Amino acid sequence: MKFSFTDKKVTLPKSVHAYAEKKVGKLDRYFDGEADASVVFSVEKDRNNVEVTVRAGGTILRSAQSTPDMFASIDAAVADIERQLRKNKARLEKRLKKGAFVRAPEVDETSFVPDEPEEEYAVVRAKRFPIKPMSVEEAILQMNLVGHTFFAFRNEDAGGAFSVVYKRQNGGYGLIEDDT
Repeated sequence: MKFSFTDKKVTLPKSVHAYAEKKVGKLDRYFDGEADASVVFSVEKDRNNVEVTVRAGGTILRSAQSTPDMFASIDAAVADIERQLRKNKARLEKRLKKGAFVRAPEVDETSFVPDEPEEEYAVVRAKRFPIKPMSVEEAILQMNLVGHTFFAFRNEDAGGAFSVVYKRQNGGYGLIEDDT
């Protein structure tokens, strides 16, 4: 597994990076080929934030955790990604390493959290509506007028490409664009 570490507004000792590499490295058993792990560390108002993103074979797994202790944040992020993998193992088995979900005892493994039942992806409602060409500002206005947290539209500034605007949790708006 390839690692990249980013320290935002904080300088951490190498022991924290080594600990993160050891813990996140355990996820490598789930992936066939080479996986890339990006770990971002930051500190805000006495909270130690860790964001772990693992990319492998077209699958992207992400977890962001915040605790008073940086090591606990790393452990929580890795546990969250393992939970995501177990929860969706039937859907992910084709993309992951064969036998990835077979439990093998590890010397320093301390978590034996039982597997969660896999939830169904049931579509409970479907809507059809014409997707109109408009500017990003117009789409944000429409989204706010209908009271939704996202809005799909054809971006006339990008040659009619399919786009989605959404409200971000930390305020402001985001834009997702089709890159084709």
